[in-house]
Amino acid sequence: MLVMVTDHRKLPRRRGEALSAAIYRAVLDELAEVGYAGLTMERVAERAKASKASLYRRWPTRIELVMDAVYHELPTPESTPDTGNLRDDLVAMLGRVATALSGPAGEAMRGLLGEALRGESPLSALRENSQGAARKMVAEVVRRAVDRGEVDPEAVTPRRLDAGHALLRHHFLFQGTPIPDELVVEIVDEVLVPLFTRG
Repeated sequence: MLVMVTDHRKLPRRRGEALSAAIYRAVLDELAEVGYAGLTMERVAERAKASKASLYRRWPTRIELVMDAVYHELPTPESTPDTGNLRDDLVAMLGRVATALSGPAGEAMRGLLGEALRGESPLSALRENSQGAARKMVAEVVRRAVDRGEVDPEAVTPRRLDAGHALLRHHFLFQGTPIPDELVVEIVDEVLVPLFTRG
């Protein structure tokens, strides 16, 4: 069987966003294929048809590369759904997060968390990225609900903003994936909507 090895030096040069997108895609594909434990910088470079040097210039460690790829894949505050009401926005937003956690991003999160708990990677960076992005997503949804008069601004607190993602993460870590749609709806109906709209 003939195996073709592509020399990245003979390919058209990619820079900036095009190169980053190819590398992020390669990371996610590697995670899906071999898991976090099997992912190497060499395999990512080969899959992305990029040089190892280009990876190491931007991401000195595998941890930093995987974190960037995962957070690039996860929903962002700017992409939060706007259905016109708080409940449906929360269901749609948490549903997207649940879907992401059920794929390569979830595999990476498990690996990163395992390394962080063993002291092999900085837990503070993982916590800051994960909690900061999650809180900003919920804050954007709730801000729109405040503007529509659905939520009293005084009901918006950091703990309430963190509650939905905390429950999703708890299920993800202890029950695994996929995260059922019913769970997302229960978190919204039983926890989040009452937290933001009652008293």
